[in-house]
Amino acid sequence: MNRIAIMDVAINNLSLQETIETIKLKLKARIKKPMVIFTPNTEIVMRCSKDNELKQIINQGDLVLPDGIGLVIASKIKRIPLKERVTGYDTSIEILKIASKNHYSVFLLGGEPQVTQKAAIKINEIYGDIVVGWQHGYFSGYHTNEGNSDEEKIIIQRINELQPDILFVGLGSPKQEKWISHYKDNLDVSIIIGNGGTMDVIAGKVRRAPFIFQKMGLEWLYRLVKEPHRVKRQMLLPIFVFNVFFGRKNIVKDLRNSK
Repeated sequence: MNRIAIMDVAINNLSLQETIETIKLKLKARIKKPMVIFTPNTEIVMRCSKDNELKQIINQGDLVLPDGIGLVIASKIKRIPLKERVTGYDTSIEILKIASKNHYSVFLLGGEPQVTQKAAIKINEIYGDIVVGWQHGYFSGYHTNEGNSDEEKIIIQRINELQPDILFVGLGSPKQEKWISHYKDNLDVSIIIGNGGTMDVIAGKVRRAPFIFQKMGLEWLYRLVKEPHRVKRQMLLPIFVFNVFFGRKNIVKDLRNSK
């Protein structure tokens, strides 16, 4: 599948519609070998430059979607353009629509207890009773350096007993990617997507940027204004832009031509 590497992180060059069609085919096949979907933004790609384990995990994903507008801009600057920004949130909402229409089931994992429960309730209200279970992220497990704990074993067992087709994992990066990579072969599901704060938005804890901000690629600015404590994280953006303009020539690579 066509991929473009940005700072050695391999991103699928798909539109949102192409992404959804790929997911539909996977779900229709009813094969319980998980398709793993990661949704890195610019910040996560920058983190990969210092966290080789995270980079390797993301590069092993079945679908790696460009969640950050900075990735799309970088690809265009280097004249190896990604088709469009494909966010984890938009992809997740489309997955819920597919699940509702085709009677697939969903399990939510991660987030704060009341937030995850509220997201589950809201999803079932909007899309029908497709959420068969949920589990907040405050448990002892691999993401808390307590992998294979009794509590985590029970959670994985419960997920498999409920037999959801789709698993949302919202533990935040890099915890969710590493958790998914560690346990994907133990989970009897068709789709696993690491989708960060998606459940926070669905539950209404976090408000997504107005459409005009999304359209202009300024969703990050809206979040920064609403959450000033994110300033340290957002400082990675100018560093990323500097690397794109002045970094090594192959900071963006078309992997179709790689051997």
